Amino acid sequence: MKIITLKSEIDHKPVADDFVSLEIPTPACPDKGVLVRTVHLSLDPYVGSILRGRHLGTKPPIPFKEPIPGAIVGQILESNVSKFKVGDWIHSLDGGWQEICAFDSYYIRKIDPDIAPIEANIGVLGMPGLAAWAGITKLAKVRLGDVVLIDAAAGAVGGTAGQIAKICGADRVIGIAGGQEKCQIVTETYRFDECINYKSKDWKTELSEALVGGLSVFFENVSADMAMIALSHANLNARGILCGLVDAYHTESQSLHALNAGVIIGKRAQIFGLVVYDYFDLWHEYLPQAALWLENGQLKFTEDRVTGLENAPSHFERLMKGNNTGKAVVTVS
Repeated sequence: MKIITLKSEIDHKPVADDFVSLEIPTPACPDKGVLVRTVHLSLDPYVGSILRGRHLGTKPPIPFKEPIPGAIVGQILESNVSKFKVGDWIHSLDGGWQEICAFDSYYIRKIDPDIAPIEANIGVLGMPGLAAWAGITKLAKVRLGDVVLIDAAAGAVGGTAGQIAKICGADRVIGIAGGQEKCQIVTETYRFDECINYKSKDWKTELSEALVGGLSVFFENVSADMAMIALSHANLNARGILCGLVDAYHTESQSLHALNAGVIIGKRAQIFGLVVYDYFDLWHEYLPQAALWLENGQLKFTEDRVTGLENAPSHFERLMKGNNTGKAVVTVS
């Protein structure tokens, strides 16, 4: 079977040439697990941080040996556990860039292909969706009348967060994204009230005009600098969610991520750090809600998809450069 791994250890933003495809023997089905063919593979920004050894202590994969990590949706080929049958569809966060995965049953969850397209389980029904829901409903507790600002709004997390904020009763949801195409997705597909193109020369003025009455919630995906811009527009008692700092994932040295404590105090702001792993035990609560929202059209998603595992490296480079439009997915089989 085919896997994709690193050629060598890296200390830079990953590019396609950093990866190599290998043919290795197909693994045996674990005694208390399953063997799964990978159908859809998720590409996510945090994986770039893992490859440099910067993600919450996670070790990068060993070059020329271990596949690049990634969430997958797949179908069971063999099973040695009674709760999973051959042909069942599963989702796992512990998959990788490989054609076939061997899992202990603890690391997979069965999915219903009739609820939504199966690829939704690595996007809006997967970890990106769970992160968005947890930040909006469990931490910020968005409610009627809130004005919400979300950057990286065309991404899988940001786009979902904005839609859930609307569902929760937010009065206005403003997005920030890079380029007209992404802003069009934010306003037309995700139905934000407005989207500011940060590549525009006067984007900060446009943001001020969009937030003339201030904001009560911001959802940060990009950087401490962007969080400070959000705080400059915050009303008293605003709530801020720090979900990601993607701009710092690939700096030459670790960023200090400085926030102005005086501004936070003066605004009486509440700042919440969001780590999605803390909410895995609430997936059972999120999934039926999200499935219903998908069914009735309140929740939508977009994909940036390629076919063939061999195209994962170039598609990942596209993601690392911020050129993706929607959730980055590789259809493997």
